[in-house]
Amino acid sequence: MPRRLVVVGGGAAGMSAASAARRIDPELGIVVLEAGGYVSYGVCGLPYYLSGVVEHAEELLAHPASWFVEHRRLDLRLHARAVALDPDRRVVRYVQDGAQHDLSYTALVVAAGGAPTVPELPGPPRPTFTIRTLEDAIALRSLLDAGTVRSALVVGAGYIGLEMAEALHARGCAVTVVERLPRVLTTLDAEVAARVEDHVREHVELRLGVGSEPLPAADVVVLATGVVPTGGIAADAGATTGPRGALLVDDRMRTSLPGVWAAGDCIAPWHRVLGAPAFVPLGPAANKTGRVAGTVAAGGDATFDGVVGTAVVKVFDLEVAHTGLTHEQAGAAGLAAVATDVVGRSRAKYYPGATPLHVRLVHEAGGRLLGAQLVGREGAAKRIDVTATALHAGLTVTDLAALDLSYAPPYAPVYDPLILAAQAARRKLVAAV
Repeated sequence: MPRRLVVVGGGAAGMSAASAARRIDPELGIVVLEAGGYVSYGVCGLPYYLSGVVEHAEELLAHPASWFVEHRRLDLRLHARAVALDPDRRVVRYVQDGAQHDLSYTALVVAAGGAPTVPELPGPPRPTFTIRTLEDAIALRSLLDAGTVRSALVVGAGYIGLEMAEALHARGCAVTVVERLPRVLTTLDAEVAARVEDHVREHVELRLGVGSEPLPAADVVVLATGVVPTGGIAADAGATTGPRGALLVDDRMRTSLPGVWAAGDCIAPWHRVLGAPAFVPLGPAANKTGRVAGTVAAGGDATFDGVVGTAVVKVFDLEVAHTGLTHEQAGAAGLAAVATDVVGRSRAKYYPGATPLHVRLVHEAGGRLLGAQLVGREGAAKRIDVTATALHAGLTVTDLAALDLSYAPPYAPVYDPLILAAQAARRKLVAAV
């Protein structure tokens, strides 16, 4: 049999893997099995398509499917869902148009992504969406454009839930967000999340700690209660799994099965701060791990250095960003963590538009930096990347305080909020000696 790479999943990780493999081996047979009807689109852009910021769904596509066929010479099979894997025979089974097919491979990359959790909701049935696929977003957008949606219920107050609340609010809907936990955004510490919660309540109705009681009536329901990894065909075939059932891989994205690699939201990559695998389903890591998996599966060499869990989200008028571990997460991991909070300003105080910026640094008593959280109307995204770089490099809060960051009144004060937080953390270290 000619050499054949099969990629399961046509999202960010899968198409990165297929494209990287093509660059390594121009003659390699590459088949991509995608369960949906689109490939390589910006899932994170779906709320902005629904709000109307992005006008057309096609704008979210990196390239049309035909481009990958013509320019990357991929055998792209849409509406083809992989259902089983036989690693001994090196055969993957998939279903397309109601028919079952077996496809042999010499190398396999599992990049099936993550699947939304779908809880049972009390009350009468109503149009319900998960906004995990472009098809789902197109269907909801058609209802919004038709003017038939006047009220919306968003279940879940994480990143996607709050982005969807903003999108639906922008379309003129009366929005209610319900969350079973007593807070929003569990990727933040409770004290920081409370600042976001207050801001959300200025725009939509927010109900926290919701149990099994009847939910408010609404024209549509959006489920945003989290995702689970979908590496099932590999796990069912005996691949080793880790947190949340995600596939465990080495730094070259190899699973425990021979000839099988994995990438994207179905894996638990190495977390550089925890020093252990972690399920952190974020787009940049999906692209990077896909590139590594495809490169190595095609005969090249590449490695992935791990994640620190950096993310930023727009919540109405706020930038909300975090990287590394929260104080709660650090404690759960058995680390003796300290949280240091300061409120600085996004610009020089005399420059028009300067706004407060809350910074929380999480660090060990000895000074090792563990994470950061920032909330403000501007400047959080800029500074979270600085902190992510510091985490990647293993810097201490003392190192962070010594960084030579940029200054100009329209962009930052002389003492940047990040520097102020690092200095405050360093004073705690001195006081503890």
